[in-house]
Amino acid sequence: MVNKSSRSSYQVISPRAVTIFAHLLFIAITTLVLVWLLHFREGLAFSSTNKPKIFNIHPLLMVIGFLLIAGEAIMTYNTTPTSIKNHKLFHMILHLIALVAGVIGVYAVFKFHDESGISHMYTFHSWIGLSTIILFGLQWLLSFLTFLFPGARMSTRSRVAPWHALIGIIIFFMALLVALTGLVQKFIFLGLTRNQEGLIVNFIGLLILLFGISVGVTVLV
Repeated sequence: MVNKSSRSSYQVISPRAVTIFAHLLFIAITTLVLVWLLHFREGLAFSSTNKPKIFNIHPLLMVIGFLLIAGEAIMTYNTTPTSIKNHKLFHMILHLIALVAGVIGVYAVFKFHDESGISHMYTFHSWIGLSTIILFGLQWLLSFLTFLFPGARMSTRSRVAPWHALIGIIIFFMALLVALTGLVQKFIFLGLTRNQEGLIVNFIGLLILLFGISVGVTVLV
């Protein structure tokens, strides 16, 4: 948790400018992911004889639904002009949307592996990915019980809040690592080189990294 004296060192940075930049990155990443999956990877389907279409649900939901929405949830306090109570509510709702998207995204890749005869959980990306989803779910549940219904005592909330913020940003950067390793893994598996698809995948990774940095900066300022 960054204290007020630490924050004063970063006042040269405009929180509004950083969040606007992050929102623009959100739009750019979403656009590139859709172009990649719909144009270069043949589209999306939960059920298909073309099994890669099932897999494509995974990067769609994990990047846009999980990582980007989670980042927006973290930035809620800087982007939504409303009361603290509403801030907490929006924060929790966006995180819940991210969690649901992440769970469905994990289900999609397991379904793809099952129907394609591929082993599960054999890469570093998959190990960190599943760990991140589990930690994210536990963090959300404990936060709901502490800060919303039924709610803990104010003294307990005060003690938990710094740990909630610290663990939350750690899990977010774990999700960032998962997304980037997933893109690298897919780049290698597909044998992409200096073609249009390879450039798009690389740009998605670069913009995701910038998005993660932007979210981190909003926590500081």
